[in-house]
Amino acid sequence: MFDRSNLIVVAVAILGAVLGLLAGGFYRQAPEMPAPPGVSVLRKGDMRADPALADLEGQPRHLGEWDGQLVLVNFWATWCGPCRDEMPLLDHSGAVHADKGLRVVGIAIDDAGSVRDFLKENPVRYPILLDVANGVDPSVIFGDTRQVLPFSVLIGRDGRIVDQRAGSFSQSSLAAWLQPHL
Repeated sequence: MFDRSNLIVVAVAILGAVLGLLAGGFYRQAPEMPAPPGVSVLRKGDMRADPALADLEGQPRHLGEWDGQLVLVNFWATWCGPCRDEMPLLDHSGAVHADKGLRVVGIAIDDAGSVRDFLKENPVRYPILLDVANGVDPSVIFGDTRQVLPFSVLIGRDGRIVDQRAGSFSQSSLAAWLQPHL
């Protein structure tokens, strides 16, 4: 039969197990991958790269088009559940903070057909660009050395990288990430 002391021991054991699982998930990150030969990985404070990307119509685009604005670059893919889940939040935040100079730009690490099909059902107001087979995943250039999606980069009005973040946003984490820069 359980008495009070047995119940306390069981409760402490369960709490310890839960905290252990949470801590294990927190500290377990994908290992860093070395950058391909000849590729410089950007870090906070570095000037942003300006790789040739294509819009959904195949027209060449560059991140330099948004110089002078605060640019949230979000690397994503149609097969990435957390990426898809955060897109409405990014879309809403981009619209809400447009008057403060925030621009959201999505860069799909995916094939153009899949991206077009996805966006027909799940449209966003921000531009979506595609890697045009430059040979290097552009998210790696911007600091995603763990190759985790979604991966976001905040580029300041001066073109320098302000912050980098692996993983998806919640409404509160996105607000906290943006607030000091708006």
